[in-house]
Amino acid sequence: MSTQLIFEGPCWKFGHNVPTDEITPTYLVWKGFEEMARHCLESLNPDFPVNVQPGDILVAGRNFGCSSGRAVAPKAIKATGVGVVVADKFSRTFYRNGHEIGLPILEAPGIHEMVETGNRLKVDIVAATVTNLESGETLQTSPPPDFLLEMLQAGGLIPFLKSESNPFVTTR
Repeated sequence: MSTQLIFEGPCWKFGHNVPTDEITPTYLVWKGFEEMARHCLESLNPDFPVNVQPGDILVAGRNFGCSSGRAVAPKAIKATGVGVVVADKFSRTFYRNGHEIGLPILEAPGIHEMVETGNRLKVDIVAATVTNLESGETLQTSPPPDFLLEMLQAGGLIPFLKSESNPFVTTR
């Protein structure tokens, strides 16, 4: 499976220091990803889980995904159909977990100030650009390292490890 790394759609804006507990409440972990998607980020914006559409873009400030290192938080976001998550800065654990499950993410310092909920954005992870299609403003940042891009393109860590592009795979 190959994941595209250019996204265009309306954005949902969240604040700074959003913990994993706000992304998906603990009590939902055992109910499955479909149920988690129905409650994802609802305590911060009750309209989000009800109205998010496949391909929408999630934007956040600094330290998105902080607190506990629950790997289910990026999985819950992915289950909503969000195409890409862009934040000023991710917590290190969320950043790693997002790539491992194939959730496209991009750190773009300044994005939080550049957009409002509903703005239409274009995000190119490889070129490391985010364009607010309403204001015309473009933000240039640094792309993820090549191995993380390859992991995203493969659809996550497991598909990457099974792929021929994995530099650790040897033919016998």
